[in-house]
Amino acid sequence: MTAKDHTHVRPQWDCRVCGQPWPCPEARAGLLDEYRAFPSLLKIYLTALMYDALDDLTVGGESPPNLYERFLAWARKRPW
Repeated sequence: MTAKDHTHVRPQWDCRVCGQPWPCPEARAGLLDEYRAFPSLLKIYLTALMYDALDDLTVGGESPPNLYERFLAWARKRPW
């Protein structure tokens, strides 16, 4: 399996390969590598996915508390 295999499954937003919350560590590594030359595009892409996940994971008006950390915080902390 490669990092590209570690994609999300909707509506639960878990990794299709390892079952961890997506983006799992393998997906993060693959995304960082894929977008190495375009870090701002990675953040735009992840923001769009975060809002898709927010729609899918909001239950009874309650949204998950950690979506920013899950989708974006790790991408901002990495040196390019």
